[in-house]
Amino acid sequence: MQPELTASPLRDADLCVKCGMCLPHCPTYGVTRDESESPRGRIALMQVLASGAIPVNAAMEAHLDGCLTCRACEVVCPALVPYGRLIDAAREELARQRPARTRLPRLMAAVLTRPALRWTFALGVWLYQRAGLQWLVRKLRLLGRGRLARLESLLPRIHLPALPAASSRAEGEKVFLFANCTSPLVEPRVLDAAVQLLEALGCAVEVPAAQTCCGAQHQHAGLADDARACAARNVQAFVGEAPILGVASGCTAQLLEHQGPFARRARDIHDFIARHPHFPALSFAPLPAPHPTRVLLHTPCTQRNVVKAPDAVRRLLERIPGLQIEALDGACCGAAGSYFVTQPEMADALLEPKLARARDSGATLVVSSNVGCAMHLAAGLRRAGLSARVCHPLELLDAQRARPPAAAAAAPPARPG
Repeated sequence: MQPELTASPLRDADLCVKCGMCLPHCPTYGVTRDESESPRGRIALMQVLASGAIPVNAAMEAHLDGCLTCRACEVVCPALVPYGRLIDAAREELARQRPARTRLPRLMAAVLTRPALRWTFALGVWLYQRAGLQWLVRKLRLLGRGRLARLESLLPRIHLPALPAASSRAEGEKVFLFANCTSPLVEPRVLDAAVQLLEALGCAVEVPAAQTCCGAQHQHAGLADDARACAARNVQAFVGEAPILGVASGCTAQLLEHQGPFARRARDIHDFIARHPHFPALSFAPLPAPHPTRVLLHTPCTQRNVVKAPDAVRRLLERIPGLQIEALDGACCGAAGSYFVTQPEMADALLEPKLARARDSGATLVVSSNVGCAMHLAAGLRRAGLSARVCHPLELLDAQRARPPAAAAAAPPARPG
């Protein structure tokens, strides 16, 4: 057994007193009512895995892979069991014992961490979409209604943008912007909106070109060495003492869990802006007709349970006059990194209440601060035939920010997905 699983994480597992307080908060247990799909059930499996009492089998893998790592259980645990650390260690041990299970995660990790592969993939999807092939495939239902059709439905609208300028023209408090791997491709206006808002607060923004993937996908797939390699590259890219602001809550959560001073510099950009002393001086305009005055706010699990800034986005959006903000739903949407790709049945079961809420509310705009959640939500809305759009909160906020008369008029919210 690896020391990582048999030493500290095993002691962490022993902290669990099996009280069951986590059960009402676990999304997968809520769907299945299966103890093996609950935090305490999975911890029992981890203890068995660590002790070697039972060989790894398909059922054990399925239950451990079925965890969303939403970490809602951590928030309510009276024994303070570090469940996130435990599930990552268990998957690392599974990867060690069954290397074949890491083929797809390694492929996805390679695309995320290697710009040439990422842009090649993006270019292929871009051509597929711009040539009208995607429209034809979906219109004629050439892929049927099975798993392949669902996988194709997850493809967001791909863009081929460049990162914002590496160095800001503004002078003032220096901040770094963590761009993440996916936002530039599927939410191209988010990074520009982040830069514009930060500069309006008097910040000098830097977007290091050497930054790489946050490593969350690797970490949660049991590829700990690859996750540590990503962390090391980012430590080298973000040199200095300035705050590191993430625009996607999943990436920010991963940065916060690095070791040492780097983690202490990581901040959620929404919380940073909301708390900034110059933010009250900014003014915002109401959304012009025919844009909606009501939005459904989705709060990602990482924003709530790891970043621990669940109200930050609401505080920002409340500055837009006349905007009615309603919660989409408090439970996990099922995106969970690559989960909505690898675990489609559970992911879609968890998404269904969100779609029902969107359908019943009549809202035409959904706001989410995590790119993976936004992609999952947008795909589900499309499949359900709903017209609601998904938008990043920074896009909406910057679009409504009042500018000097000479500045260009604010653009309407983008339509990611």
